[in-house]
Amino acid sequence: MSLSIGLQVFSIRNELKKDFWGTLEKVAEIGYKNIEFANHSVNTDYGIGFHIDADTLRKRMNDLGLKTISAHIHPMSINVMDSVIDYHQEIGNQALVCGIGFWKNKDEVLDFSKELNKIGEKCRVRGMDFYYHNHFMEFQKFDGQYVLDIILENTDKEFVKMELDTYWTLRGGVNPVEYLHKLGDRCDLIHQKDLTKETVPVNVFETIGEDCEIDSNKFREFSKVEYFTEVGEGMIDINSIINKAKEIGAAKYIILEQDHSSKNELESIAISYKNLSKLLK
Repeated sequence: MSLSIGLQVFSIRNELKKDFWGTLEKVAEIGYKNIEFANHSVNTDYGIGFHIDADTLRKRMNDLGLKTISAHIHPMSINVMDSVIDYHQEIGNQALVCGIGFWKNKDEVLDFSKELNKIGEKCRVRGMDFYYHNHFMEFQKFDGQYVLDIILENTDKEFVKMELDTYWTLRGGVNPVEYLHKLGDRCDLIHQKDLTKETVPVNVFETIGEDCEIDSNKFREFSKVEYFTEVGEGMIDINSIINKAKEIGAAKYIILEQDHSSKNELESIAISYKNLSKLLK
């Protein structure tokens, strides 16, 4: 299976707020065709977070030559899933993603895994794929085991797939190529960004310690512009990630997610698109 480039719109969140359709027009002009949305206000909007009805979104996306390939939904709960699925099926999207989690101990991870399983089963029954997307916290260990391994062991692979964020995997002290190999066909969406060469240490746990309690505030200490650069401009061996993904043969999309940039958001995603296109040749 060939890898196609996607764009997680969190990368252009400020531009979208200024001019939603004008920004997506520029995204299409850069060359992107596959879009992953990010709705952080699902309690008030079951769609993509911009209060756009499904019919309008589908038609306008088609006009721009853009396809919705997936969407992050937050806050995620079983209670909203039927309405969320209704909307996303109407726009032609087949994949929903839980984008983040925080835990204090293994019991909380097990409870979280049960909830993922329930949501994943609901999605599967209705013909949707469901994914979990990692940050660095999933590579903290509880009882000697990575949080992400606990999640994977305690969820049904038919219900819960993985969208591996290779940047955050590396920041968790784990080789993303090796973890991709471990995931095999359970991972068919990959998130890609790049790490500045000045970032030392790469492994967050060397800074905060293995036993640190990680909450959203602690996470934000490592989600800052100085730790991010455009794809192909930093220290991550993206070529090896692409080669491993092609070797496994399951991944459909390598999705740019630029959490932060020192450049204008559209300029940033244009650089990453150009570099990613070269790497995929």
